[in-house]
Amino acid sequence: MTSPRRLVIWTNAALEPAARARLETVITAAGHRLVVSAQATASVLAAAAPDPALATADIAFGQPDAATCRASARLKWIALTSAGYTRYDNEETREALRARGAILTNASSVFAEPCAQHALAMMLGLSRALPASVVEQSTTRAWKHFERRAESRLLKGQTVLLLSYGAIAKRLVELLAPFGMKIYALRRRTYSEAGVHIIAEEKLSAVLPLADHIINMLPENEATHRYINARRLALVKPGAFFYNIGRGPTVDERALIEALESGRLGGAYLDVFDTEPLPPGHPLWTTKNCWLTPHSAGGRSDQDAALVSLFLANLENFVAGRLAEMSDVVT
Repeated sequence: MTSPRRLVIWTNAALEPAARARLETVITAAGHRLVVSAQATASVLAAAAPDPALATADIAFGQPDAATCRASARLKWIALTSAGYTRYDNEETREALRARGAILTNASSVFAEPCAQHALAMMLGLSRALPASVVEQSTTRAWKHFERRAESRLLKGQTVLLLSYGAIAKRLVELLAPFGMKIYALRRRTYSEAGVHIIAEEKLSAVLPLADHIINMLPENEATHRYINARRLALVKPGAFFYNIGRGPTVDERALIEALESGRLGGAYLDVFDTEPLPPGHPLWTTKNCWLTPHSAGGRSDQDAALVSLFLANLENFVAGRLAEMSDVVT
């Protein structure tokens, strides 16, 4: 009987100690070798500089340099530690992976739950005028009883438009189910989904004026750059709320500021930005009815443990040749 091939697994993920120990223990026990890059990074969003050791690997776990991944004939699986995969979302990379039968996975199943909960929290917060009350508590301590009651909205019966319909959106739809909302979702492939009205891009202009909540989860690529622009914002229902938990460059921030300052939008919640960290002097910090969090929507205290669990489960299927059973396969 032929012994399983010993795989070289490269990583630049700066994991917390318990997660790193589990990764090393399981990989070593299975007879594989773990190569930890000297350029390890704690950010799942940042790609490291090229690392010569990556060229010796069969599997890359973390945020590897895209050019090295394309050039490495040995690399058969790129396991990203992020839900986003912008650096690899181009035909050059896809063709290089196809040519050698390699696959790319992301970690959307790790981040879908926190992102969906974060979006729901802000939908509830803005609908119940909570941010304004928090500001008043820390500043004027004004007792705006009648104003806050009059501003408070119910989610029940309102309309939601989801821009993109991936893992985060699907989980958010589940969380929204008790509120009885009408939900539209923009997606390139327009086959039906239970409880969701899937629309193609040519229908977007007709749906934007219907939405009370517009939630942007678009990935960053050439087709989505500045997708939310002045033309589309001019179509939204007056007083609607806009949320961005996708990627900053998909939104024209100047057009968004104008829509908020003019009162066209009732409010916005932003977790991602064109420039991160957002500079202290950026106008979004002080824009009317605009609320910010520091790209924390995907945060979870057990992030590293969850990333390792996902990787090890996928590794077991990869080694066994069960590629169809691997989670979060992008291509």
